[in-house]
Amino acid sequence: MSRPTARHGVGLSVFQRRPEVTGGLIGLVVVYAFFAYLGGSVFMQAPGWSSFLSVAAEVGIIALPVGLLMIAGELDISVGAILPAASLTTAVISGHYDLPTYMGIAGGLAVGVIVGYVNGLLVSRTKIPSLIITVGTMFGTMGLTLGLTIMIAGSTGVFMTPDPISKALLGQFIGGMFRVTMVWWVLFIVVVFYILHISPWGNWIFAVGGDPESARNAGIPTRRVTVGLYMLSGFAAAFVGVSQVITFQSAQVAAGQSFIFNSIMCVVIGGVLLTGGAGSVIGIVIGTLTFSIVNQGIFFSGLDPNYGSIIIGVLLLAAVLSNDTFRNIALRYGSKKS
Repeated sequence: MSRPTARHGVGLSVFQRRPEVTGGLIGLVVVYAFFAYLGGSVFMQAPGWSSFLSVAAEVGIIALPVGLLMIAGELDISVGAILPAASLTTAVISGHYDLPTYMGIAGGLAVGVIVGYVNGLLVSRTKIPSLIITVGTMFGTMGLTLGLTIMIAGSTGVFMTPDPISKALLGQFIGGMFRVTMVWWVLFIVVVFYILHISPWGNWIFAVGGDPESARNAGIPTRRVTVGLYMLSGFAAAFVGVSQVITFQSAQVAAGQSFIFNSIMCVVIGGVLLTGGAGSVIGIVIGTLTFSIVNQGIFFSGLDPNYGSIIIGVLLLAAVLSNDTFRNIALRYGSKKS
């Protein structure tokens, strides 16, 4: 099975090729113009860009593999627990025990990969919905993180001092404003774009999300795809957790929960179907930027922060409706051309 190919032409053919990108771009432009008007020149200059791009980089790194999982018809709620678990693992190894920073980083990333492997194994070998499984591993990881941190360090927070190389690679502020995490986000985009849109894995992911049984009958290694995607998701969440502890030199147990729904929201705004089988990396990136602009635009515009959730909720509904509208236009246009 392969992902649908686009007909090339003029006029409405852009809707047929990438309807979710079309809707997402319109939403992105409207949202940026709205907050640029309310936030003024400060929002449109370096402080504003630094603010929303920093948010976009962190949530975007997690949203990319979460988006791949949703295209494959699965969910991953455990990212909210993997992030603090990886942060605290790094801090305990390199802060509490004073071992080299690279060992702490390796330990933190390993936590994400291991939890992701467990998620993938359980999802691919049982009939339990991925939502239930990843909620279970989330609470399990949270409990282990809390219990082990208190037992080892005696508190729910651990401090560490990273070495200069690790600080430069993961925790540096470029020009005093832009975090180096933005560079890593771009690298993640390139890698995930290759996986989904160029490599054979992309066809497999779309096929698994469209019809898992047919994909399995066609010889696609559905279990290996599922496990691999969950390991990538766990690695991405752990990477963000490690970058946070390297940047701020401390880790807390109560962190990361917002990334669960924020990452899913970015993916949905980017046009990925909750039912699986459709989506794109470009759409996910656009959705991430749109969400981040709204998230930070609230503060620059002077609006009551309590209205932030309302605006984000309206944005989510509008994105889903617009993506559905453009997708229907694409389908109608495609049927007329065929």
